[in-house]
Amino acid sequence: MLFFAPQTEFPVLLAPMAGVTDLAFREICRAMGADFSYTEMVSAKGLYYGSERTASLLAASPLERPYGVQLFGAEPEIVSEMAKRLANESHPGLALIDLNMGCPARKIISNGEGSALMRDLPRAARIIEAAAKASSLPITVKFRKGFDAAHSNAVAFARMAEESGAAMLTVHGRTREQMYSGKADWDIIAAVKTAVSIPVIGNGDVFSGQDALALRAHTGCDGIMVARGAEGNPFIFREIQAALAGKPYAPPTNAERIDTALAHARRLVECRGARAVIEMRKHVAWYLSGMRGASALRAQVNATGSLAELESMLTQYKHALNGDA
Repeated sequence: MLFFAPQTEFPVLLAPMAGVTDLAFREICRAMGADFSYTEMVSAKGLYYGSERTASLLAASPLERPYGVQLFGAEPEIVSEMAKRLANESHPGLALIDLNMGCPARKIISNGEGSALMRDLPRAARIIEAAAKASSLPITVKFRKGFDAAHSNAVAFARMAEESGAAMLTVHGRTREQMYSGKADWDIIAAVKTAVSIPVIGNGDVFSGQDALALRAHTGCDGIMVARGAEGNPFIFREIQAALAGKPYAPPTNAERIDTALAHARRLVECRGARAVIEMRKHVAWYLSGMRGASALRAQVNATGSLAELESMLTQYKHALNGDA
């Protein structure tokens, strides 16, 4: 696929997750073997009206090339104008602009954005068509199985998106109603893959290398996207790449997990300032999941706003786990 590096036969993508896939985390995931990454979800309207906070989400690293920007919005004129602007600006490594039509958050769908567009195919079509005509970069679309169980319209949505000019589709096998609960429906991903001629990326319930192989075999998809499976576990990309290559995989030690959390925290503070330690708390909880005594440490981490304190806590904890203290 033209969006990815030439040697990439079956791309493994890091999903854009608001409040999770910060620049620091994306750098780590790319170093671990993710073939592609996206900015966090960016409001087209926020960009249009000059929001500095929104514009800050466009920051990308030289380590994540190629990459994509994910836009969301409900106004065809605004989305297309921002797609055109992004394509015309200098963003080294920017390979595509993805349109989010699957976000299940209440505040997003209340504005008719995200997965709300799965209930309004004519509007979704106008947005995709306008963006595809305005942008010199490929326009891709991410969406869900449907809005709810009674309206599982992913196949019809996919055909509409292809006809409207989308160059690639990513399908999350859950409805908006499910949010992130229950089991992802891989059959709907397979059905979408059969229904269209453009590349289809499968998304949902990939938590290991074996899951990635199973999703590929079940759906015939052209690549996979990892979302929650990467939270606190950027090592999953090493695992998936090993599985795809038929090579053995050695999971990270507790010390490596802690060291990666420390590197993430330092880089995040470097990118966003001292208050980024607060944003880091959830990442630390994910990195430490399943470790002995982690719950007590999480309580301490959630009470600190200092990088130095966080570094001290994690370093002491690592030594204790290693029997050095």
